[in-house]
Amino acid sequence: MQNPFDVIYEDNHLLIVNKVSGLLVQGDKTGDRCLADYAKEYIKTKYDKPGAVYLGIPHRIDRPVSGLVILARTSKALERINELFRTRDIQKTYWAVVRRKPPEKQGKLTHWLIKDNAKNQVTAYDYPHPEGQKAELKYRVLGKMNELWLLEVNPITGRPHQIRVQLAKMGCPIRGDVKYGYPRGNAEGDINLHARKVYFEHPIKKESMICVASVPQTAFWEEFLEFDDLRSKEKNMENWYEG
Repeated sequence: MQNPFDVIYEDNHLLIVNKVSGLLVQGDKTGDRCLADYAKEYIKTKYDKPGAVYLGIPHRIDRPVSGLVILARTSKALERINELFRTRDIQKTYWAVVRRKPPEKQGKLTHWLIKDNAKNQVTAYDYPHPEGQKAELKYRVLGKMNELWLLEVNPITGRPHQIRVQLAKMGCPIRGDVKYGYPRGNAEGDINLHARKVYFEHPIKKESMICVASVPQTAFWEEFLEFDDLRSKEKNMENWYEG
């Protein structure tokens, strides 16, 4: 299999990729090959590195989610990226296609989340729960196609399944996400949640970084982009990010 990711940015310290949906970021009990495996092979082959390849994983996105993942090529970079995540100095933007119109064109969601590790599922509460972790995100509507709506989501906190469960709690489950209330799965087994953009300061070079990942090249995303003229909007946003 060819590398199931596109390289967005690469230097001696970082490897930032746009991963396909369906790929684990880090290995688990399934034993399936993961992004870390493919990335290590990519580095080993490209740079003809002998022995084991170091690769740090400061964060993950869910298996059925596509988009940006930051990987660290040195322990120094990993330590500093971890600190950026801890202090919330990395800004992340996701695109989510949801069922039903959100109550507002833009808004902020606050919930308290409890994860059932046995079921790998999270429950969101509207009120402070003694066992819950506070989760916050902001969203705004970018476009629509029939009864589907495209949201731009900016998580403020970083909790497991946060975007999925918070949007579902709002009454807007993500397309294909049967775990959180969408009536049927996607044929490809993915969900239409895409880690679109990250903005942060390079942990070593101290330069501002903005990375943008194109949406998956699937028939659904192609149709959605064309339907509401989102392709031109997407291009304008890319030009703005790059400028």
